[in-house]
Amino acid sequence: MNNLEIKVCMGTGGIAAGGTDVLSAFDSALKERSIPAELQMGCSMHKVGCRGLCAKDVLVDVLIDDSRTTYQYIKPEMVQRIVDEHIVGGNPVSEWLVKEDYHNFHEKQIKVVLSDCGNIDPEDINSYISVGGYKATEKVFATMKPEDVIAEIKKSGLRGRGGAGFPTGVKWEACRGVQPNLQMGQKYIICNADEGDPGAFMDRAVIEGNPHAVIEGMVIGAYAIGASKGYVYIRAEYPLAVERLKLAIAAARERRFIGKNILDSGFDFDIKIKLGAGAFVCGEETALIASIEGQRGMPRAKPPFPVYQGLWGKPTVINNVETLANIPYIIVKGADWFSSYGTEKSKGTKVFALTGKVKNTGLIEVPMGITLKEIIYDIGGGIENDKKLKAVQTGGPSGGCITPDMLDINVDYESLAKVGSIVGSGGMIVLDEDDCMVNVAKYFLSFTQAESCGKCVPCRIGTKRLLEILNRITKGKGKEDDIELLLKLGSDVKSASLCGLGQTAPNPVLSTIKYFREEYEAHLQGKCPAKVCRDLLTYSIIEEFCKGCGACLRACPAGAITGEKKQPHKIAPEICVKCGACFDVCKFKAVGRE
Repeated sequence: MNNLEIKVCMGTGGIAAGGTDVLSAFDSALKERSIPAELQMGCSMHKVGCRGLCAKDVLVDVLIDDSRTTYQYIKPEMVQRIVDEHIVGGNPVSEWLVKEDYHNFHEKQIKVVLSDCGNIDPEDINSYISVGGYKATEKVFATMKPEDVIAEIKKSGLRGRGGAGFPTGVKWEACRGVQPNLQMGQKYIICNADEGDPGAFMDRAVIEGNPHAVIEGMVIGAYAIGASKGYVYIRAEYPLAVERLKLAIAAARERRFIGKNILDSGFDFDIKIKLGAGAFVCGEETALIASIEGQRGMPRAKPPFPVYQGLWGKPTVINNVETLANIPYIIVKGADWFSSYGTEKSKGTKVFALTGKVKNTGLIEVPMGITLKEIIYDIGGGIENDKKLKAVQTGGPSGGCITPDMLDINVDYESLAKVGSIVGSGGMIVLDEDDCMVNVAKYFLSFTQAESCGKCVPCRIGTKRLLEILNRITKGKGKEDDIELLLKLGSDVKSASLCGLGQTAPNPVLSTIKYFREEYEAHLQGKCPAKVCRDLLTYSIIEEFCKGCGACLRACPAGAITGEKKQPHKIAPEICVKCGACFDVCKFKAVGRE
């Protein structure tokens, strides 16, 4: 035994599950034990980024020589036994090892962007360099002209991973082609890390787990377009990502991967961090630019596009985190390697945040073109509690719902667009039979309505009217023509809004009406089939099941339940506030809900 490594998941999920204490417990346990001298010499402990299967944190890897063992759900009090029995005794603690579902979760994934997340220490530049980090930068400056870099990225077929899917190389080429003059001499590259979709944490996890890949992608992009300054626009409420990004930028500057005369190439490029205040609309590129400039984050009409007139009126390329993190791997391994994954028009891999009513929630990276069924059932392990799948929401609040009969659809830009959804930045929320699709549409629309900047009337007023209609439908006050009104108004908001937020805000409404119209019609009849919309529910006690235990009576906040001990109780509907407390506490299933 010559080498020991212990890797503890310290992404946001890992820290929330107790990763910091677990790492500390390993440190203490190893110091307290009489570890063989040769093992002490080769021992190293690392914090690593997100391992993907967040549902099983804290995940811990113990690597002894070339043997890797992975543990799940680790708590500080479990560490001593792992040290005693596994590290010292040579026998892994079998009941704490990851199970078959962990291996199934990873089996169909192909990791490019996430290949080093969960493997390297994100706070140590040497850890990144040890897996080939900054080799792409060295290759670019030693052997490639800017035009060569652009040609390689175009050949790879890489498309923007922030949602729009615009070809990255084409964008870089357009900005490179803007001829420098007295007015346009300066160019910028911006990393859009303003990830704000509900249920999405892809970009955040990449920065937390491998910030240097993003920095290296920015350096290469800057060289390709001729930019000397760059910004990372990131939300202030992502403190761990911000802190690790600051450390990475400082380390890269110290090692001359950014700054003046990078690697003696004569090329200058440096990066600043701009903290955003959490406005969803600032994910739109022109609103993001306005925010960096110190203005209110509001979009403007295009053209001119940012590649011609962007930050402070200068040519500017904006790419999201995942797009930039792909660049070093493409440069080192080649465009042909990258384009060997995916479909004809959607090349490479895509990172998704798989959340909702699925057994294995977490961060995944899959080849473009994989089927939705493979993601949900092979990687995700199926639906929680073995309930029926109802829909999958892709693309976050800007996307749409996909029904179970479309599970064989390929997950790529073109296929999802055909059924009224989008890849988006990578949010994927699984819904089961207990979810109300009208309520789901209302949830997403309430988000986009609140996040509207208010600049254009179709979005500012249109989303408000849409939300008002959905609210009254879920309260049992819907009107006969409300469904047609939602369709007409949704179409108008899509076609007339200024930016992508308004243009996609009605998507959840339109797609749920398209595939679940019967649920809307049921709501207009005063019924919620999923029994979610509180105002449409009626509670009653089933006498034959009621034991008269009094649990429901004590739980009712409105005093609507009466009855004697050991006798069937009753609910007064005129007093009932429909909170559902009686339904939740009844052990005998004696409370009916219709």
